[in-house]
Amino acid sequence: MEIEVQFQSSIPITEQIAHRVMELIALEKLQPGEQLPTTRSLAVELGVNFNTVARAYRILDRAGIISTQPGRGTFILDPEAEERGHSTRAEDIEELARNYIRQASHLGFEPYEIKDSVEKLMGDQAESPSPGD
Repeated sequence: MEIEVQFQSSIPITEQIAHRVMELIALEKLQPGEQLPTTRSLAVELGVNFNTVARAYRILDRAGIISTQPGRGTFILDPEAEERGHSTRAEDIEELARNYIRQASHLGFEPYEIKDSVEKLMGDQAESPSPGD
C-alpha cells in the first residue's frame, strides 16, 4: 500500500496512517470493498509498532471509513452506503479539514494562506463539471 510515515514529523504516526488511507480513498486508489493489509503486516512494512497501526485502523473504523470483520479482515466501506449517517459524514469532513489545517500549519503556512487556498480550491471545484455530467 502507498503509505510512508515521516518519523521526524510532529504529526503522530497514527494520524499519518489514518490520513493517508483517507487520501488514498479520496484519490480512488483504494476502492469500497477493497481489503487493507493486516495491522501486523502494515506495521512490519512501515517499521512501526503493531499497536500504532491498530490505533489508526480504530480511528478509521469509528469514522465509518473501514470495517474490521474478525476472521475476515479489514475492508474499505462504501461512502454512499446507508449505514453512514449524516453526522458521521460531517465528522469525517471535519476530521479531514483538521488534518489539512494541522499539516499546513506545521509546514509554516499562516491561517489566511490556508483559508485562501481552500477558498480557491472550492471555487475551482464549483467550476468543474460533476462526475457523470
